[in-house]
Order: sequence, then structure tokens, then C-alpha cells
Amino acid sequence: MSDVLTGGCQCGAVRFRVDGPPRYSVICHCRMCQKAYSAPFGACVSVATEHVVWTRGTRKRFLSSDKVARTFCGDCGSQLTFEGANGSRNTALSTCAFDNPAALPPTKQSGAEGKLAWLDGVAGLPWPDTDTTAAQEAKYGPRVSRQHPDHDTDVWPPA
Repeated sequence: MSDVLTGGCQCGAVRFRVDGPPRYSVICHCRMCQKAYSAPFGACVSVATEHVVWTRGTRKRFLSSDKVARTFCGDCGSQLTFEGANGSRNTALSTCAFDNPAALPPTKQSGAEGKLAWLDGVAGLPWPDTDTTAAQEAKYGPRVSRQHPDHDTDVWPPA
């Protein structure tokens, strides 16, 4: 894996680059992460704050506690970071905000007290056939995605 990692929010208004190796990747089950990510758990990658460069846009900031700030895109709402409220040597970037989240598998879990019991059975749930894009377009008409691609762009949205 390259030491330079890129990512950003869903709409592309905020982009970042990480110019150094990740420290670790974690899945957190605590209730605060569940609420922040609107998901059963939060997934983030810890990096040295000095290695994070914000290449496009400005993040909005929410103090989720007296110790923690979370940042997100003010346009699309994508959760971007978990960091110390008064500055920190580490920044935890949302795993799925990276352009290639598959390259950053979790190395540990935290927040066991908040883990939802039904997560243990998720792997055994059935996988029904999913409509292909062609079948969806035949049924609903063509769609226009406004999601930013998984790579840097000079300008977004396109003209």
C-alpha cells in the first residue's frame, strides 16, 4: 500500500490526503460512534495529525463531548473525523471516506459495551439477488449519480 492515501466526503466538497502511514484501523461500537455514523458502529483509521492535508473545502465541526470533536461535510453530511476537542497528535479519519477503504481493514475493536447483539448474526443472513444497474434503469429510468468518484478531481462538481 502506498503511504499517500486520499479520500473525501460523498459529494466531493471536502477532500483530504494522508502523507504518512496509518497507525491503526478500528471499529468502535460505542453509542457515541453509532450516533455519529448513523450506523451499528463507526470505522476509522488513526493517523498522525501532521500527515493530514485538507485539499478541498472546509469541514464543519461538532463537539460531541468536552474531549472529542467530530468533523463532517456541511453539504452532504459525511462524517470525516474524530479528533481531540483541543487539538491532538492523532486524527481518526472515517475508513469509508478513503478512496480505497478495502485497503484499510480494521485491526481492532472498541466500545464493546455498546455492541449490538444482532451484529453476530449478520454474516449468516441471506444475500438476495440484487438488481443490476441495467435492470434498475429499465424499471425506474436512468439515474444521475452526484457522488464524487473515488479519486481526486481538479474540479467538482463537473461543469
